[in-house]
Amino acid sequence: MIAALRGTILFRDSTRVVVDVRGVGYEVAVSSPTLESLPLEGEVFFHIHTALRENSLELFGFTEPDEKSLFELLISVTGIGPRTAMTMLSGISVESFEQAVLRGDIRKLTTIPGIGKKSAERIVLELKEKIKKRGIRRVSALGLGVHASLEEDLVSSLLNLGYKEREAGAAAAKVLSTAAAGLTLTDAVKAALKELAK
Repeated sequence: MIAALRGTILFRDSTRVVVDVRGVGYEVAVSSPTLESLPLEGEVFFHIHTALRENSLELFGFTEPDEKSLFELLISVTGIGPRTAMTMLSGISVESFEQAVLRGDIRKLTTIPGIGKKSAERIVLELKEKIKKRGIRRVSALGLGVHASLEEDLVSSLLNLGYKEREAGAAAAKVLSTAAAGLTLTDAVKAALKELAK
């Protein structure tokens, strides 16, 4: 089983890259966040999930271990295959997804491409406890209650300013993970904008 690849990119499109590893080209499926994080040239490193099927072997690559962990949780859900999981990871940030599941936010989950109400309900049912136990992100810092409400407002404000869902979710998570008690929405937006400007 292939668990990781290090090499140079020979080709890329919106959903995959071909990585040259010592003269052998490996086709690797990637999500939008992973693709956007790749350098234009030079060496790249992927954490790999290998999917074996009857007549094929597919590689799914991630630059962040958290994204790979979430991918593997997603494909453990009944009815969600690797391709659907990659589409989901392209449509929502890891942080926003985790919070939606922990809050049982079916409406939020159905905004992800390819996920209807029944699938969203199944995701919450099957993954809520797993996400709590695995602690893919600092759930305690972002957990339910005041922070969750502030996070929703902060993400909404950033979306209104023209940022993408993934960018807004990541910035909100970063700001709230180190936020002091009593942080206002205005101050949170300012901090998030500074984070996005880096």
